[in-house]
Amino acid sequence: MNIVLVDDHAVVRQGYASLLRALMPDLSVREAATGEEALGLVLEQVPHLVIMDFGLPGISGLETTRRLRQRLPQLRVLFFSMHDELPLVRQALEAGASGYLTKNSAPQVLVEAVRRVLAGHVYIEQGLATQLACASSRHDADPRLQSMTQRELEIFVMLAKGTPARTIAEQLCISAKTVSNHLTLLKSKLQVSSHAELVHLGIDMGVVRVAG
Repeated sequence: MNIVLVDDHAVVRQGYASLLRALMPDLSVREAATGEEALGLVLEQVPHLVIMDFGLPGISGLETTRRLRQRLPQLRVLFFSMHDELPLVRQALEAGASGYLTKNSAPQVLVEAVRRVLAGHVYIEQGLATQLACASSRHDADPRLQSMTQRELEIFVMLAKGTPARTIAEQLCISAKTVSNHLTLLKSKLQVSSHAELVHLGIDMGVVRVAG
């Protein structure tokens, strides 16, 4: 089985690649650090599965998935991300992903997800699947979320969770000024005037969950 693992953090990517090779010896794992690199690798030799991170420099994981699925409709993509917010999970599935799990998952869960998706099934981490089922029985996604670009939504989620702008810039490989510009645009689009209002709006929209 041939897999392409896409993650912009070299240590993380190489660690998971080594883990998969150790636990699934029949796998051949190629690595990509960006969406552009992933496109090249996949189109050069079509794999059985792409394991995709959400936040990538340049072309995002979501946009990379859309482009790959347009060219290769049968390609299977499993998102493996630090993000566990339902709007992002929904976007990944709508882009054509066959599965979604978070990096908090145990190694055995990752292996199970890979095996299930390779076998033709859809795999969604249990907690996320439960939340999606509950949410679908209530209201449709807020239209303000649907109007956001993928990058805007990603930054909105991180800001609403209280992630500092500098950390967002580092994780998304963009400048602090770009984050600031997105924050200004988001405040205007969402009609809020402060960071605190943005956080409260994120909670109201279900983007940020409050423990309790």
